[in-house]
Amino acid sequence: MAVPKRKTSRSNTRHRRARWKAAPPKLVPITLDGRALLVPRNLVPAYRRGLLDPDQG
Repeated sequence: MAVPKRKTSRSNTRHRRARWKAAPPKLVPITLDGRALLVPRNLVPAYRRGLLDPDQG
């Protein structure tokens, strides 16, 4: 069952928002066709399968 929202203080709201900061993706080295590349960890399988072209991006 839905619960009514409660008022949040300005301090709490800003503190909560301040915790959610974007971070750059962690890059990992892989070798494709004899070339060393740095790619985001979550995209490694796509590069290995050939779904993403390393020259494109």
